[in-house]
Amino acid sequence: MAHIGIGNAGHLLVIISFITSIVAAIAYGKAAVNNELGNQPWVKFGRFTFITHGLAVLGSAAILFIIIYNNYFEYHYAWSHSSKNLAVHYMIACFWEGQEGSFLIWSVFNALLGFILIKTNKKWEAPVMTIFALVQAFLASMILGVVIGDMKIGSSPFMLLRDVVDNPIFLINPNFVPEDGTGLNPLLQNYWMVIHPPMTFLGFACTLIPFSFCIAGLWRKDYTDWIRPALPWTIFGGVILGTAIIMGGYWAYETLNFGGYWNWDPVENAVYIPWLVLIASMHTMIVFKKSETALKTSIVLVIATFLLILYATFLVRSGILGNASVHSFTDLGLSGQLLIYLLFFLIASIVIAARVWKDIPTSEKEASAYSREFWIFIGALTLCLMAFQVFVPTSFPVFNKIVELFGGLSSLAQPADQVQFYSKWQVWFAIGIALLSGTGQFFFWKKMDKDKLKTALAFPVIISLLLSAIIFVIAKMSNPLYILVLVAGMYSIVSNGKILIDLFKSGSYKLTGGSVAHIGIAMMLIGIMASEGYSRIVSKNTTTISRDFTEEQNSNMIVLFRNDPKPMAGYYLQYKSENIKAENIPGHIEKSWVRPTEDPHYKVAKHSIVIDGQAYAEEGDTLYFRNPENTYHEVQYTSMDSSKTFTLFPRVQQNEDMGSTVVSPDIKKLWGGDLYTFVALQNDFEDEFTEWSQPETKNLKPGDRFFINDYVAEFTGLVRLTKVNGIELGGQDAAVQANITVFTEEGKQVKLEPKFIIKDKAVGKPVEMNQEVATRVALDNIYPENGSIDLTIETTQKDWIILQAIEKPQINILWIGTIIMIVGFIIATRRRYVEFMKMRDKGLA
Repeated sequence: MAHIGIGNAGHLLVIISFITSIVAAIAYGKAAVNNELGNQPWVKFGRFTFITHGLAVLGSAAILFIIIYNNYFEYHYAWSHSSKNLAVHYMIACFWEGQEGSFLIWSVFNALLGFILIKTNKKWEAPVMTIFALVQAFLASMILGVVIGDMKIGSSPFMLLRDVVDNPIFLINPNFVPEDGTGLNPLLQNYWMVIHPPMTFLGFACTLIPFSFCIAGLWRKDYTDWIRPALPWTIFGGVILGTAIIMGGYWAYETLNFGGYWNWDPVENAVYIPWLVLIASMHTMIVFKKSETALKTSIVLVIATFLLILYATFLVRSGILGNASVHSFTDLGLSGQLLIYLLFFLIASIVIAARVWKDIPTSEKEASAYSREFWIFIGALTLCLMAFQVFVPTSFPVFNKIVELFGGLSSLAQPADQVQFYSKWQVWFAIGIALLSGTGQFFFWKKMDKDKLKTALAFPVIISLLLSAIIFVIAKMSNPLYILVLVAGMYSIVSNGKILIDLFKSGSYKLTGGSVAHIGIAMMLIGIMASEGYSRIVSKNTTTISRDFTEEQNSNMIVLFRNDPKPMAGYYLQYKSENIKAENIPGHIEKSWVRPTEDPHYKVAKHSIVIDGQAYAEEGDTLYFRNPENTYHEVQYTSMDSSKTFTLFPRVQQNEDMGSTVVSPDIKKLWGGDLYTFVALQNDFEDEFTEWSQPETKNLKPGDRFFINDYVAEFTGLVRLTKVNGIELGGQDAAVQANITVFTEEGKQVKLEPKFIIKDKAVGKPVEMNQEVATRVALDNIYPENGSIDLTIETTQKDWIILQAIEKPQINILWIGTIIMIVGFIIATRRRYVEFMKMRDKGLA
């Protein structure tokens, strides 16, 4: 039975949200023109309609989640992104996996932030909420799903599957509902998928607030007062969007196998660019608050930040990136709407700013080279240059389209080695930022003369040079660029550390946010330099693994045969087993402990499963496997010096959604850095190129011992079966299973269970393959008169994996730096918001 009503209700709420956002924009706009405040008529009407809009947005979001959670697969969105085998937290993640859901969650955050602004800022409510409502109207249009003539407006998440998918089944049965959905891409079934995307969209939403205040100030010709309420939200947006970027980097680090956390993918760049400009705008706004300079720069940067967010949305969701990014969405026919969305606010912002540009006050005094505002302005300029250097190559697909639009031909392409191309430029900008963030702190918004500057800088320069010298001597650093990065980072840490100590001594704790954030950023710079610049592949090999591999692949990977220890970089490595994860059983269990069923999500225990002395399953129990596509290879590391051991479980995933095998690392966290390990290639015994021995038939009686592939094995007897693979046998059918125990290394036992089946008068002798003992066996015959059997055995080379291991030295400095940076942003946000609240209560903001 199709649940049509709930989808109709969701679609109706989207339409209501679209209409009420437009009405709210008109009402608030009228109130702003009339300079209405508080509970005057147009303000009240605008507030009512925006709250109605927000409630409609929240209601449509709740309905979409209900559809996903309840597995209403008659809806295309639920069918495309969810399945019955997903855990609840991944069902939540399904909400924003698709384009429609991600637009909706963005709209939800905008609505919630709008509620907060209505509650906290009555002076600016009308003009600011006019901008908010207009943005919400555009976002609502993206999921409107309304067709007018030949024009489609938006793509609705509440469309029925039968209206989207062209399948004959719907002609036969229009109410057909699939048993299950296609599910969330297995690679996205990660806890970061639950956290990272909503954090990103919250960051996007936060950039709307300073943009709205800025446009409102220009509109009302109140050119300066908008800075005070906008600044706390600018800093807050900086920490939220920055945290989202860091989350995405760490997610890539622990899930993908390129050995890093930032790959300069166009979609990554599309978020990085506005964040840099946002941080630049934050600094120029702080300059204006203290010295009334850089107002026009602040206006330009605040507007640019929001427009770059819209541009990033267009890049990612219009399909224009094509194959240039693994993260980009396919075009749902929204590219035109996205372009209109971008162009509307671009043109409107230019027109509003240009109309009053000459009236915007500017400071007549020239910033001295010995003033902090000068250094902060140079820092903001450097951040903008960082953004511009990334913006141009990232936009090559857009440039190509523009040229084609005018009848030309352009083939600008992304850099072949994106990491090397962007890094060689960004590192110099980063060095500049570190030096500027260290130097600028000493000016404390007041001019200094040459002698005072020398005195102030002497201590941090000497200490940072001394510490840097000690580090690069101990670490044996020789690369001049890396030494320069180290010196710049240490200088920023020492300079800001000195300021931090002075602030603590004076009791000015609320002023510490900037210094703390700068220390965190400097630590990140050093951590990136150490973990990337001195990253080292330790899985070195001197033999040829395969002629199909490149020379680099042959030299940077090692082959591990099962249970054969191999030395590597001060460790003995031992590949011990193939594992899977079962629901309600901690850790991993070996694949050989269970037998498959027709449903890959369910397997039957061959024997009792005991973990750490606790029994979790008995023989014959059916176990549930939420992600059967994942295989975890148990690799034990044993230190040659201390004999201490640890075990890693790098993952190999058969990802049908991506049409390929996806490998993910397992990471050992050490004080000095990470040991990053992934399986580049695993053995596949079902591959047609696997060479098996000639079949050997053995006649065995219960209790007989024999050899299988150099392992001792024992035939323990026959068992009659009543069903095979979950299928009950009929009265004329029969099935017998031979139980064979193979004794392997370290006292382990492997169970082989070949079967002899008579079903519908046909005889079946299915071959059972076991990768652990590199064997496949078949029960060829049974002799009831003496209880013996004929067992056919084929063997092949022992199971193996090809592994790569990478040392990431001092990467913990990077992660600790990110935490410190976030703490600094939070301190600064609180300080600026408290200042705003005090001024607001006095009627000055």
